[in-house]
Amino acid sequence: MAVRRLITVPGYLALWLAWVSTSPIWVAAAAVVDLARGRGTVALRSGGLVLVYLTCEVLGLAASAGIWLARAVGFVGDERWLDLHFRLQAWWGTTIFHAIVRLFGLELSVQGEEEVSQGPFLLLPRHVSSGDSLLASALVAGPYGLRLRYVLKQELLWDPCLDVVGNRLPNAFIERGSPDGARQIARIAEIASGLGPNDGVLIYPEGSRATDLKRDQVIEKFKQAGNAPMSEYARALRFVLPPRPGGALAALEAAPDADVVFCEHVGFEGASSLTTVWQGDLLGGVLHVRFRRVPRAQVPVERADQIDWLLREWRQVDEWVAKHRLERSQ
Repeated sequence: MAVRRLITVPGYLALWLAWVSTSPIWVAAAAVVDLARGRGTVALRSGGLVLVYLTCEVLGLAASAGIWLARAVGFVGDERWLDLHFRLQAWWGTTIFHAIVRLFGLELSVQGEEEVSQGPFLLLPRHVSSGDSLLASALVAGPYGLRLRYVLKQELLWDPCLDVVGNRLPNAFIERGSPDGARQIARIAEIASGLGPNDGVLIYPEGSRATDLKRDQVIEKFKQAGNAPMSEYARALRFVLPPRPGGALAALEAAPDADVVFCEHVGFEGASSLTTVWQGDLLGGVLHVRFRRVPRAQVPVERADQIDWLLREWRQVDEWVAKHRLERSQ
């Protein structure tokens, strides 16, 4: 951890200083690229997004250092320490999310906001881009002041703000493909325990961003394991991957009073990679989001029944996405 931060913290500060100091150069270069491509101002908007992102990193790290200093001198107690970091985490994600919406002219349509106004709940979003967790900050944690705990991949710790702030909070950074899967599941259960009316846990049931390649790999894996029912289930899904129940069910068991909220969304596919953003796939789109809450009383108790229930609910997510993608194409 210390070695990683010795690389990332000064590295991001240097990148921010370089991006700010060379702004006249990259703005001019982006304008030329946009003129040459004739696809609007995608390059210029992309450069602006980089500026916002790096600025949020620097400000977030400065704020986290200030909170640490305030605690060191006795001005901040344990509960206030957590509260300030939850607020900082929500501010970071909300600011970057709204920058994406405004810079790329996205129209935002949200259904079911009231479903996430109070915890406890487990938030299970569709995973199609790095922006999915930003969406949760902007539409859940920020507006309602909820303390969202995140289950994220360990590679994201190379983002210094996520590393410093995220590790001071009850988040779980999971090592995908770890030979010690039980330890990863235990960590998810740990952060899901003790949820109150102001708390929630975000976990991606798919475990990875949904792509055609990944879907083919999952289908092939089920075939090789001789699991024909799951192979057919995965083949029937069009826009999501089959849920990996281990983490979600561990969270359910650890949080017996938590409802389940499914987050279905369409329109962030253009943010699935730097390439799609650069190509302008995100520009001028519509971001449809729906929160669908299932009361805990409607969630089965037995594990086998919970798996069947999750598969049925996740098929509904795929059907909702398919419907809205069809509407976008017409």
